[in-house]
Amino acid sequence: MRSSAHPSNSSPSPIRHSAPLEYPFAGAPEPGSTVEVAPGVHWLRMPLPFALDHINLWLLEEDDGWTIVDCGLSDARTLVLWEQIFAKRLGAKPVRRVLVTHCHPDHAGNAAWLCQRFGVDLWMSQGEYLTAHALRHEIGGYGSAASLAHFARYGADGAHRSALQRRGNAYVVHVPDFPRSYRRLVEGDSLKAGPRRWRVIVGLGHAPEHVSLYCEELAVLISGDMLLPKISTNVSVWSIEPEGDPLGLFLSSIGRYRSLPADVLVLPSHGLPFRGAHERIAQLEAHHAARLAELETALGAGARSAMEVVETLFPRKLDVHQMFFALGETIAHLNRLEHAGLAVRRLGDDGVFRFSLRSPV
Repeated sequence: MRSSAHPSNSSPSPIRHSAPLEYPFAGAPEPGSTVEVAPGVHWLRMPLPFALDHINLWLLEEDDGWTIVDCGLSDARTLVLWEQIFAKRLGAKPVRRVLVTHCHPDHAGNAAWLCQRFGVDLWMSQGEYLTAHALRHEIGGYGSAASLAHFARYGADGAHRSALQRRGNAYVVHVPDFPRSYRRLVEGDSLKAGPRRWRVIVGLGHAPEHVSLYCEELAVLISGDMLLPKISTNVSVWSIEPEGDPLGLFLSSIGRYRSLPADVLVLPSHGLPFRGAHERIAQLEAHHAARLAELETALGAGARSAMEVVETLFPRKLDVHQMFFALGETIAHLNRLEHAGLAVRRLGDDGVFRFSLRSPV
């Protein structure tokens, strides 16, 4: 976990496909270049210094300029690549708008730099905008101290808590500045980019108010992190809402994409663009149902803390960075069982929550 940040990295667990998705593009754009994936929609890719080593960003061509969708992590490599994009792709047309799908560092890291460079507004949902500032300043329940206490209540041992403490506020490292004003996006908004309109779809569970964009004319969905082709989006419980049900919110949110055409071209933040959204939704639902069933089996042996069942969901060895994603996601699955009436939590004398199966009535 990046200090108290809601992570943008996804679950380390790949999902087995029951049916193949269609990938119209064989590979990603070369660094510093773009590929047009639909009329007026251009794909670029930036590196990330994590196991999940890239993020896809998008340019929407307008009559008199460009809309940038997502910004990349704020580091030297990304800034150099942006300069190449400015020189090779934008031409004489200026950037008119910077739109950020959600507050995670790989999406929001360069928002202030881009907005200042081009003198334009940031477009974002309110929940994401305010959360970015809370993460940078460690206010409102965010911060290393709150995260340490949170993970301790779910069974993290001293070694893992020490590792988290050493990370400090990594969010402010990757998002060194953030705009002081913005243009608010809400569910159902219609944005005009060039000759086409894009509808705002707000998704929950992965981030506070994640924005995806759908263009009916092109049958294109910029899904952000809400719908990824190969891995499951990280859905975690963090210190500000320890008894929340983000997994329930996430599954409900992705289910709404079934109202889109079955052949919609999905432009994800990680992986390759794909078709087969309805199939992918079914795969994700099955994936999480299987993980919940595995946890039920584990709890059948007796009360367990989240830390004690992390390996049930994530059996391979994890580094420190991955472990906190994994622990947050394990808590989300345990909370889903609790909200579904299948498990109960009890606070032990040691200050640790343990979950057990609910006894039949």
